[in-house]
Amino acid sequence: MAEASASRPASTILLLRDGVKVDGKSRDEIEVFMMVRHHQIEFNSGALVFPGGSVDAGDQEIVKRSDLYSGGEGLSEADRGFRIAAIRETFEESGILLARSKESGTPVDARRAGEIADAHRVALNEHKVSFLSILADNGLQLALDTLVPYAHWITPEGMPKRFDTWFFLAAAPPDQLGAHDGRESTDSIWVSPREAVEGGESGRFKLPFPTTRNLIRLAKQSSVSAALEHARGMSVVTVMPVMTKTETGRQLRIPREAGYDGEVFEVGALG
Repeated sequence: MAEASASRPASTILLLRDGVKVDGKSRDEIEVFMMVRHHQIEFNSGALVFPGGSVDAGDQEIVKRSDLYSGGEGLSEADRGFRIAAIRETFEESGILLARSKESGTPVDARRAGEIADAHRVALNEHKVSFLSILADNGLQLALDTLVPYAHWITPEGMPKRFDTWFFLAAAPPDQLGAHDGRESTDSIWVSPREAVEGGESGRFKLPFPTTRNLIRLAKQSSVSAALEHARGMSVVTVMPVMTKTETGRQLRIPREAGYDGEVFEVGALG
């Protein structure tokens, strides 16, 4: 019997903002920042996803530098690594930066985040500069406490590429609107969870199963503050779906206590 492939630690952030005004009226739906993955990317190509990616060695180097982050008290080294990776990947993929000035402790504003992204984002994506050096050279500390754990999914056994992924919620910093990098992602949008799910059902969007389940759960919250409060009160249950082939396609079973309004889900015909 072939040995199961190990799962790679990864993180993703659901960046939230309250619905923008349309014709002078505020929408009663929150919006989440999402990107379309490049069609040439090996994993989830063409899918609409939240920014995120694997925890890498550079993130572990930052874990050892407690002067480069704040709000990590009480977290294990592994937990800090997940959060650091989430913030780094989000900056790489969207330009949105969840950080504070080391000197003043004030959050990085949109203007400063834009300057840092313009100066360093391309080089960071091309591995010509490290995230650690960007933080140190610009007097920044990552704001780990702005991330609220929301979900923990592990790719089913038997899949060729497996991830152990933490999903976090975070309020998007004011006026940091985000923009896709043109490399790993080819488009980016602010969209309500309801619209994203409807787009997945209509075929407008290609949504991975965990993304869909988290969007449906998020759609129940009417504001960013409500979503964050709900997440802080949750007990996160690890989900590793068990896949079964049926006569009509595939069936995924997940723990009911994970809070996704069900246990068994039909996920379409086999390719």
